[in-house]
Amino acid sequence: MDTSEIGQVQESFDQAVAHIEDLKSLQQLKVEYLGKKGKVTGLMKEMKNLSKEERPQFGAAVNETRNHITEIIEQKTQTLEAEALEAKLAEETIDVTLPGRNFSLGSPHPLSLIIENIEDFFIGLGYEIAEGYEVETDYYNFEALNLPKSHPARDMQDSFYISEEMLLRTHTSPVQARTMESRAGKGPVKIICPGKVYRRDSDDATHSHQFTQIEGLVVDKNIHMSDLKGTLELFAKEIFGEEREIRLRPSYFPFTEPSVEVDISCFKCKGNGCNVCKYTGWIEILGAGMVHPNVLEMAGFDSSEYSGFAFGMGPDRIAMLKHGIEDIRHFYTNDLRFINQFKVTEDGGAKNESI
Repeated sequence: MDTSEIGQVQESFDQAVAHIEDLKSLQQLKVEYLGKKGKVTGLMKEMKNLSKEERPQFGAAVNETRNHITEIIEQKTQTLEAEALEAKLAEETIDVTLPGRNFSLGSPHPLSLIIENIEDFFIGLGYEIAEGYEVETDYYNFEALNLPKSHPARDMQDSFYISEEMLLRTHTSPVQARTMESRAGKGPVKIICPGKVYRRDSDDATHSHQFTQIEGLVVDKNIHMSDLKGTLELFAKEIFGEEREIRLRPSYFPFTEPSVEVDISCFKCKGNGCNVCKYTGWIEILGAGMVHPNVLEMAGFDSSEYSGFAFGMGPDRIAMLKHGIEDIRHFYTNDLRFINQFKVTEDGGAKNESI
């Protein structure tokens, strides 16, 4: 067989590969020449028709053509892959000189800000944060706090009952009762109890069926009313300003004896009288008192050895006073126009702080 046919196959390949511009076409060309039914493979099959003397020369020529085609295809493959990668990079190029997009970050809820400020203050005084159940038993919500079922003070807290013995807690005081009980009569106890509470109030500008509360409790030996007064003076100055003064007015709570209402001097009029303090010069902010001996005894403490004080405040009311908010419902309606006003500043405060 004439080896010129081998040369024709190589020449036709060289002409065809010169016009290939993509990898898919190159693969098709490779199959056409080197595949099982390809032209080069067809040449090898012709060897059976040759004499023994002709076969070595013909086989060497076919192998040379095969190697030539294989080398050209490998080179062409590398070239086309590089061109494809370059084209893809050019298409997907990101212009890093463009200005970045600004992403607006949220900020803590105004109630969260107030609660965190109060927590930080009391942690600095050595208090622990204690949390408890929002669905509570009647015993811990009332009876363990010196409020038996027949006690008239229960009428002051219209409650959401789930069953005769289970209800949504009306204050965070059950956390105090459970904590004291867990200490098995051994002091000291020094905690604050933040959380949500529930009462069947009619929602209006100053009332909500759900609101937040923070209560504090200290139980130890030789705890006196002076300790309570000093703590609350520090608290008032921390939250409402160094110029604030407090006054204690006698009051009644079933779980404390004696009990007091705590007022601060008005931060707006400096005690001269204005619409914020109802022209009295004072603003009521919380209730407090010395822990009732019955509460201590029911929690396992010896009231002849231990004494304590407790206080309770509403972060909702404090936030309303601090930021000049007139409607408590703003805290719970998730209106971003309201919430976005409370951006946290570098010092951790809120940018629209009124005081």
